[in-house]
Amino acid sequence: MLFAIDRAGIVGADGATHQGAFDISFMRCIPNMIIMTPSDENECRQMLYTGYQCGKPAAVRYPRGNAVGVKLTPLEMLPIGKSRLIRKGQKIAILNFGTLLPSALELSEKLNATVVDMRFVKPIDIEMINVLAQTHDYLVTLEENAIQGGAGSAVAEVLNSSGKSTALLQLGLPDYFIPQATQQEALADLGLDTKGIEEKILNFIAKQGNL
Repeated sequence: MLFAIDRAGIVGADGATHQGAFDISFMRCIPNMIIMTPSDENECRQMLYTGYQCGKPAAVRYPRGNAVGVKLTPLEMLPIGKSRLIRKGQKIAILNFGTLLPSALELSEKLNATVVDMRFVKPIDIEMINVLAQTHDYLVTLEENAIQGGAGSAVAEVLNSSGKSTALLQLGLPDYFIPQATQQEALADLGLDTKGIEEKILNFIAKQGNL
């Protein structure tokens, strides 16, 4: 069974009642559920195909909005539970879940950060998380879902079960109902635009220690 979840994350003009803030959190507790978070239109196509073909309950969450113009590739099954390394940096690793990837990539150039498009919230790429924890000082999770119970919480669970003490910053939607605004305005208000994410990361590092 495939669940195609439209209007994931901030929805803009559809209004406060339509914000897609909670689906990752409530789906993560369902046994055998596959949860995918595409970062662009090609990833969305591949994930819908993967979810349809995999023979298991699967969900693909995608936002309200337009495609960004990436090249479309032939449909193929994605390896379940595996992420993709986009950029290799030092000290900071940004684990992206969904469509905030452009902000992560822009910041990675300024901060010399590693960027991983995690693709799957469940099953999550445990091997990649452990490698990043061993080779970086700071991990940052980035998602358009409530922080409570979201993808960042899944990463925290992996670190805890693996005995890793790497500092973790979870960025996502706060614990209140998000008021109506355009998508850009809401992300800026929440500190989830590029500028806000950078400030949150630098403030977090300042509390932990210097770069």
